[in-house]
Amino acid sequence: MNLTSKALTKSIGVFHAACSPCNNCDIEILDALTPKHDLERFGITLVGSARHADVLLVTGVPNYKTAERLKKLYLQTAKPCLVVAVGGCACGRIMFRDSYNSPCAVDEIVPVDLYIPGCPPKPEALIAGVVKLLAKLRGK
Repeated sequence: MNLTSKALTKSIGVFHAACSPCNNCDIEILDALTPKHDLERFGITLVGSARHADVLLVTGVPNYKTAERLKKLYLQTAKPCLVVAVGGCACGRIMFRDSYNSPCAVDEIVPVDLYIPGCPPKPEALIAGVVKLLAKLRGK
C-alpha cells in the first residue's frame, strides 16, 4: 500500500455531485451521516469543493447540462479520486434509460469505482459501500 492510499483511509473528503436527482438518495446520504448511523466514524467528511475531495459521490441521472459539469468536477479533483455512484439512477439510469434528455450513464462520463444500488439505497447499504471503498483503498 502506498502512502497516498494509507492517508486516504484515515480521512476521506467526499464531494456530493447531484446530477438532477429526485433527492431521495440525498436524504439517505444525510441520514447516514447522522449520529444514528454515524458514517463519520470511518473518517468520511463532506467537503464544499471538488478540489478538496478524495471521493466524488454522484446521485441522479446525468442530463446534457450536468454531464459536462460532472466531467469538469472530476477533472478538478485531486488524483487519485474515487467515484461512487449512489442510487439506481446513477448506477443504471433505470427508467430514464431511453429518455431524450439522458445521453449516457455516469460510468460513460467518469470512471466509477463503486456502485451502491437502490431506490433509494438505505444507510446500511451506504455503510457497506464505504467499507468496500476502504478495503479497495487498502488494496485488499
